[in-house]
Amino acid sequence: MVIEDDADVRNLLSAILHEAGFTCVPAASGVEGINAVRVHQPILTTLDVSLPGIDGFEVARRIRSFSTTYVIMLSARNEEIDTLMGLDAGADDYLTKPFRPRELRARIEAMLRRHRHDYPSAATQSDRGLAAGPGGLAGAVATPEDGAWLSHNGLRINSDMWLCDLDGAPVELTRSEFDLLLALMEGNRRVIAKESLALELRGESPGGYVSDADRRAVEVHMANLRRKLNDAVSAPRFIETVRGVGYRLAEHRNR
Repeated sequence: MVIEDDADVRNLLSAILHEAGFTCVPAASGVEGINAVRVHQPILTTLDVSLPGIDGFEVARRIRSFSTTYVIMLSARNEEIDTLMGLDAGADDYLTKPFRPRELRARIEAMLRRHRHDYPSAATQSDRGLAAGPGGLAGAVATPEDGAWLSHNGLRINSDMWLCDLDGAPVELTRSEFDLLLALMEGNRRVIAKESLALELRGESPGGYVSDADRRAVEVHMANLRRKLNDAVSAPRFIETVRGVGYRLAEHRNR
């Protein structure tokens, strides 16, 4: 899905995505883009910030209310606050204009590496007796025999099916939030540095360059994740901050 009011940029993005193997659906306004995302349920959405009518931040918020599409926000605004606003609105990544096509392709390829396995379709969920939530697959409820789960203090996550639930209720997560939570759950109380989590989000191996903006992006995604889990920083049930380093799972609680 390409949501962009500039026809030249829209055509360029469609060409880049076509080369990456996507079938593209263009939209010239925020309202048109929201409706198209609802109809087509795309894997990936590029979203301009400066759109006629409602801006990209509001578009991202509305898309996040019903879709788990991977959102890359594009903008000529290059201040850190703009990046943080985009991520807080629900974007998974933020790229400033003018951008190099090679850089966008790299972001897309990283996203595909992170999600190289196809997740169950809505029809597959129905066949298995799963109930899909309004946020997509992350809002589904699975039965125990559907695969291996990681659990901690009432929170469960299944990486094979891309499902998450808390005390038996589905939790709707963005792709970035899901990946961060999965990394922490797999760490099993091991402290994971912000740098490592930033590289995880980019689909890169350890040792890559991590900027201050990358670290702040992790902090924003983590704050959104905590809010969805109703997890207080002062008395965490799930995610504990290790100041100056990163994050880890909170201590196990007997239920």
